[in-house]
Amino acid sequence: MRLQVYLAHAGVASRRACEAIIAAGRVSVNGITVTGMGSKVAPEDIVHLDGKPVYPETRKCYVLLNKPAGFVCTLSDEKGRPTAADLLKEAYSERLYNIGRLDMFSSGAILFTNDGDFSAKIEHPSAQIEKEYLIETTQDFPPELLTRFQRGIRVDGIFYKCRSAAAVNRRKMRIVLVEGKNREIRRVLEHFNCTIKRLMRVRIGNLQLGTLKAGEYRDLTAQERQALLALVSPS
Repeated sequence: MRLQVYLAHAGVASRRACEAIIAAGRVSVNGITVTGMGSKVAPEDIVHLDGKPVYPETRKCYVLLNKPAGFVCTLSDEKGRPTAADLLKEAYSERLYNIGRLDMFSSGAILFTNDGDFSAKIEHPSAQIEKEYLIETTQDFPPELLTRFQRGIRVDGIFYKCRSAAAVNRRKMRIVLVEGKNREIRRVLEHFNCTIKRLMRVRIGNLQLGTLKAGEYRDLTAQERQALLALVSPS
């Protein structure tokens, strides 16, 4: 088994993220640091990450969390800020990592898993899975914001285009993205001098946030997982 696949099966991170971890020299096999992507692991090999042993996990977990604002989407934060993963530690002994991200000041739906294959399929940009956001602004937003975001707009040299945009009222809108570049909604609204009061992701593909309160989470059903994977566009 390739080393990055082994790490993903151990719940370290997605396969792509595990490649970066290996390249950073954080992984050793039988006491020898490995940085190459072609390395393979046999069942009897001993693998360490940052000096601690890691083993493939037998139970696969798929969790939907309503991330509160103020939590960061990283497994450990050098600034000591609370992480979204911390909210799951009491209920899950497995090493769970987030699929995709929400910035610290945004809230809402985010998925956690220890299944590297599942994560790789869902997280890949070609998956084209919709993410729906509910945004409240501190002032009325200009109507042309929605039409221009749908047509596509270039901000600071980066092209942004949502799948759909609709007004709920003069200070609230729904935006649907498929790729979701870094801080895309915030940068587009800043371009129109709109200050965001609240930004919440309410849907990922077929998964609605529903009645989950901030900080609450639940396991996905097998049917929900299958339906989500069915939405992945063929690469």
